[in-house]
Amino acid sequence: MDENLIGRGLYLVVLGAAAAGALMVQMRGKRSAALQNLSIWALIFVGMIAGFGLWSDISKTVMPVEASYGPTGSITIPQSGDGHYHVTLKVGDVPVRFMIDTGASAVVLTPADAKRIGIDVVRLPFTGTATTANGQVATARVMLRDVTLGPVRDATVPAEVNKVGMQSSLLGMTYLQRFRKIEISDGQMILTR
Repeated sequence: MDENLIGRGLYLVVLGAAAAGALMVQMRGKRSAALQNLSIWALIFVGMIAGFGLWSDISKTVMPVEASYGPTGSITIPQSGDGHYHVTLKVGDVPVRFMIDTGASAVVLTPADAKRIGIDVVRLPFTGTATTANGQVATARVMLRDVTLGPVRDATVPAEVNKVGMQSSLLGMTYLQRFRKIEISDGQMILTR
C-alpha cells in the first residue's frame, strides 16, 4: 500500500471514531436509540470504506475512459474492466465500438455494426471463412471508407463482415499494423503512428 492510501484510511478511522463518540455522548441514557443510531452510522462508515477501496474498479465500469490523444500522434487506450481494450472509431460519420484483438488478422464487423454504417448485409457475398475459437464462420470482404481514430484518419481500411453475430466488432491487425509501435504497459495500450 502506498502512504497516501494508509493516510486516507487512518483519516476515515479517526473520523468514524469521532462520530461514534459524539453519538454516544449525545444519546447517554437512551441506550436502544443510541445502539440503533450507532449501527446506522457503522453501516454508512463501512459503505464509505468499501467504496473508497473499490473506487478504481467502480470508476472503470461506471465512468469508462475513452482513448486520449497525445501531441506526438500517440493514442493511449485504458484497459477496460473486462481486461480488454476497447475503442470507438468513426467510419464515415458513424461511431463504431471495437474491441482491439491483436490475435485477429482482420478488422471484423458485426452484422449490426455493418448495417449501421450503411452496408447492405443481405446482399453481401459471404464467400470467405475465418477460423475462430468457436470454429469456422462465413465472412464477406468490404472496404471501409474514411476511418478515424481521434486525429488519425485512413481513407480506406479493408475489413470483413462476420455472418454470425458477435458481441463486438474486432479491430484486428489489418488496422493495427498501420501503427509504427504498439505498446502495452500499466493497464494501457499505446498506439503510435
